[in-house]
Amino acid sequence: MATEIERKFLVLNDSWRQEAGERVRLRQGYLVGGEGCSIRVRSGGGKAQLNIKSAALGIWRREYDYPIPLNDAEEMLEHLCQRPLIEKTRYHVEHAGHTWEVDVFEGDNAGLVVAEIELEREHENFARPAWLGKEVSHDP
Repeated sequence: MATEIERKFLVLNDSWRQEAGERVRLRQGYLVGGEGCSIRVRSGGGKAQLNIKSAALGIWRREYDYPIPLNDAEEMLEHLCQRPLIEKTRYHVEHAGHTWEVDVFEGDNAGLVVAEIELEREHENFARPAWLGKEVSHDP
Protein backbone atom coordinates (compact mmCIF):
# COMPACT_ATOMS: atom_id res chain seq x y z
CA MET A 1 0.00 0.00 0.00
CA ALA A 2 1.30 3.46 -0.91
CA THR A 3 0.82 6.19 1.67
CA GLU A 4 1.39 9.90 1.81
CA ILE A 5 1.92 11.88 4.98
CA GLU A 6 1.75 15.51 3.95
CA ARG A 7 1.12 18.78 5.74
CA LYS A 8 -0.01 21.92 3.91
CA PHE A 9 0.36 25.57 4.88
CA LEU A 10 -0.45 28.96 3.48
CA VAL A 11 2.58 31.14 2.73
CA LEU A 12 2.98 34.52 4.42
CA ASN A 13 5.31 36.29 1.99
CA ASP A 14 7.80 35.82 -0.87
CA SER A 15 10.94 35.39 1.26
CA TRP A 16 10.94 31.64 0.40
CA ARG A 17 12.04 32.61 -3.12
CA GLN A 18 15.56 33.34 -1.80
CA GLU A 19 15.93 29.63 -1.02
CA ALA A 20 14.01 28.28 -4.02
CA GLY A 21 15.73 25.82 -6.31
CA GLU A 22 14.20 23.72 -9.05
CA ARG A 23 10.81 24.73 -10.43
CA VAL A 24 8.33 23.15 -12.80
CA ARG A 25 5.12 24.41 -14.36
CA LEU A 26 2.24 21.98 -13.82
CA ARG A 27 -1.22 21.50 -15.29
CA GLN A 28 -3.59 19.11 -13.62
CA GLY A 29 -7.19 18.15 -13.90
CA TYR A 30 -9.55 15.84 -12.10
CA LEU A 31 -11.14 12.94 -13.96
CA VAL A 32 -13.13 11.91 -10.90
CA GLY A 33 -13.46 13.49 -7.50
CA GLY A 34 -15.79 12.06 -4.93
CA GLU A 35 -16.22 10.93 -1.38
CA GLY A 36 -13.90 7.93 -1.71
CA CYS A 37 -11.05 9.19 -3.85
CA SER A 38 -9.87 11.60 -6.48
CA ILE A 39 -8.33 10.62 -9.80
CA ARG A 40 -6.29 13.28 -11.50
CA VAL A 41 -3.98 13.74 -14.47
CA ARG A 42 -0.90 15.94 -14.14
CA SER A 43 1.64 17.09 -16.71
CA GLY A 44 4.78 19.09 -16.21
CA GLY A 45 8.49 19.02 -16.84
CA GLY A 46 8.05 16.87 -19.93
CA LYS A 47 6.39 14.05 -17.94
CA ALA A 48 2.88 13.03 -17.01
CA GLN A 49 1.21 10.89 -14.40
CA LEU A 50 -2.10 9.52 -13.27
CA ASN A 51 -2.64 10.02 -9.54
CA ILE A 52 -5.21 8.29 -7.35
CA LYS A 53 -5.59 9.61 -3.82
CA SER A 54 -7.98 8.74 -1.01
CA ALA A 55 -10.30 11.61 -0.17
CA ALA A 56 -9.84 11.49 3.61
CA LEU A 57 -9.04 14.85 5.15
CA GLY A 58 -5.95 15.14 7.29
CA ILE A 59 -2.27 14.50 6.76
CA TRP A 60 -2.34 10.73 6.04
CA ARG A 61 -3.82 9.34 2.82
CA ARG A 62 -3.44 6.46 0.41
CA GLU A 63 -1.81 7.63 -2.81
CA TYR A 64 -0.84 5.89 -6.05
CA ASP A 65 1.09 7.48 -8.94
CA TYR A 66 1.55 5.97 -12.38
CA PRO A 67 3.53 7.43 -15.27
CA ILE A 68 1.52 7.83 -18.46
CA PRO A 69 2.44 9.06 -21.95
CA LEU A 70 2.58 12.85 -22.10
CA ASN A 71 0.40 12.97 -25.23
CA ASP A 72 -2.30 10.92 -23.47
CA ALA A 73 -2.19 13.25 -20.46
CA GLU A 74 -2.54 16.36 -22.61
CA GLU A 75 -5.50 14.82 -24.44
CA MET A 76 -7.18 13.87 -21.13
CA LEU A 77 -6.60 17.37 -19.75
CA GLU A 78 -8.14 18.87 -22.86
CA HIS A 79 -11.15 16.58 -23.29
CA LEU A 80 -11.91 14.58 -20.13
CA CYS A 81 -11.01 16.58 -17.03
CA GLN A 82 -13.38 18.70 -15.00
CA ARG A 83 -13.04 22.45 -15.35
CA PRO A 84 -11.33 24.56 -14.34
CA LEU A 85 -7.93 22.94 -14.73
CA ILE A 86 -5.38 23.69 -12.05
CA GLU A 87 -2.31 25.56 -13.26
CA LYS A 88 0.62 26.26 -10.98
CA THR A 89 4.36 26.56 -10.75
CA ARG A 90 5.95 24.30 -8.14
CA TYR A 91 9.21 25.34 -6.50
CA HIS A 92 11.42 23.10 -4.37
CA VAL A 93 12.77 24.81 -1.28
CA GLU A 94 15.29 23.12 1.04
CA HIS A 95 14.94 24.04 4.70
CA ALA A 96 16.50 22.35 7.74
CA GLY A 97 16.78 18.91 6.17
CA HIS A 98 13.38 18.82 4.47
CA THR A 99 12.26 19.66 0.95
CA TRP A 100 9.24 21.92 0.77
CA GLU A 101 7.09 22.16 -2.35
CA VAL A 102 5.76 25.69 -2.77
CA ASP A 103 2.93 25.93 -5.29
CA VAL A 104 2.15 29.32 -6.83
CA PHE A 105 -1.26 29.01 -8.47
CA GLU A 106 -2.41 30.70 -11.66
CA GLY A 107 -5.69 30.96 -13.55
CA ASP A 108 -8.83 30.62 -11.42
CA ASN A 109 -6.69 30.17 -8.29
CA ALA A 110 -4.30 33.07 -8.93
CA GLY A 111 -2.97 34.57 -5.71
CA LEU A 112 -3.00 31.30 -3.77
CA VAL A 113 0.43 30.13 -2.56
CA VAL A 114 0.65 26.86 -0.61
CA ALA A 115 3.66 25.08 0.90
CA GLU A 116 3.63 21.31 1.40
CA ILE A 117 5.99 19.03 3.26
CA GLU A 118 6.01 15.24 3.02
CA LEU A 119 6.94 13.46 6.22
CA GLU A 120 8.11 9.96 7.12
CA ARG A 121 5.93 9.77 10.23
CA GLU A 122 2.64 11.40 11.17
CA HIS A 123 4.05 13.15 14.26
CA GLU A 124 7.50 13.91 12.82
CA ASN A 125 9.04 17.17 14.00
CA PHE A 126 10.23 19.69 11.42
CA ALA A 127 11.57 23.22 11.45
CA ARG A 128 9.01 25.81 10.37
CA PRO A 129 10.43 28.38 7.96
CA ALA A 130 9.70 32.05 8.82
CA TRP A 131 7.56 32.37 5.65
CA LEU A 132 5.17 29.60 6.73
CA GLY A 133 1.62 30.65 7.64
CA LYS A 134 -1.55 28.92 8.83
CA GLU A 135 -1.80 25.13 8.44
CA VAL A 136 -4.53 24.07 5.98
CA SER A 137 -3.95 20.30 5.94
CA HIS A 138 -7.53 19.68 7.04
CA ASP A 139 -9.10 22.26 4.69
CA PRO A 140 -10.48 20.69 1.50
